[in-house]
Amino acid sequence: MTAFFVLALSVGISSAQEGRPRGVSDEVAVPNFWNRQNSPNKPDLTGLRVIRFLTDDLYPPLHFADAEGLPTGFSVDLARAVCDVLQVACTIQVRRFDTLLESLAESRGDAIAAAIPIREDLRQRFSVTSPYYRTPARFVARAGGDLPEPTVEAIVGRTVGVVERSAHRAYLKATFPGAKVETFINLGLAQDALRDGKVDYVFADGLSMALWLNGSDAAGCCRFIGGPYTESRYFGEGVGFITRRDDPILRQALDYGLQKVWEDGTYAELYLRYFPVSFY
Repeated sequence: MTAFFVLALSVGISSAQEGRPRGVSDEVAVPNFWNRQNSPNKPDLTGLRVIRFLTDDLYPPLHFADAEGLPTGFSVDLARAVCDVLQVACTIQVRRFDTLLESLAESRGDAIAAAIPIREDLRQRFSVTSPYYRTPARFVARAGGDLPEPTVEAIVGRTVGVVERSAHRAYLKATFPGAKVETFINLGLAQDALRDGKVDYVFADGLSMALWLNGSDAAGCCRFIGGPYTESRYFGEGVGFITRRDDPILRQALDYGLQKVWEDGTYAELYLRYFPVSFY
């Protein structure tokens, strides 16, 4: 894997200051959403025998069905790891994505482990742990070229492909006003244009671009350059485990478990398993 640095995100503190989880080297690009100085205490879990997680199986690599039809993925395996830390049994129930929140509200499960973005309307109805996943925006350019790392000055007059009416288009317009923007109706067309040398950069979702870079369609053409860009106003707060507001102990327990799986290296192990090309 290409050498990157461990990046601290939402806590705003470098991993060098806070310490890396056991088993993670300086060359591993694993995001850190946790601050050891504010480590949550383990709540009293007396009476908690099982956590029923709800998920969907159509959003790889976060949650999908394996070859035997069983639920797997980064979010699912992370939920199982947290249950191990808490020494509580857990079940994984697969439901259609658009029914997950109502199923939780109706107590058909205890928590959601799926890629539902953290937004204000979600917080008004449910409780959410600290984020365990967040997709930054990234620039991608052709490999082997001499294009500069994107800055406000360096990108003036350069052609940047972006999906029309997207948050990435809005951010590009606000932050890089000198860029020559070329919009596309979908990301695939923008990626094709970059591969064929018709645009200088593409600015898009980091995970989508990482999967493309690691696939056959890119044919080794391109690379990340600059960033990452994580402004929540444009790109959201990320994804966390979701619980009902009337179950604060469970939310506290899940936050505690997430912190512990980060510290013992389990989070990094799972992250690298499911994201072979880092998007940070």
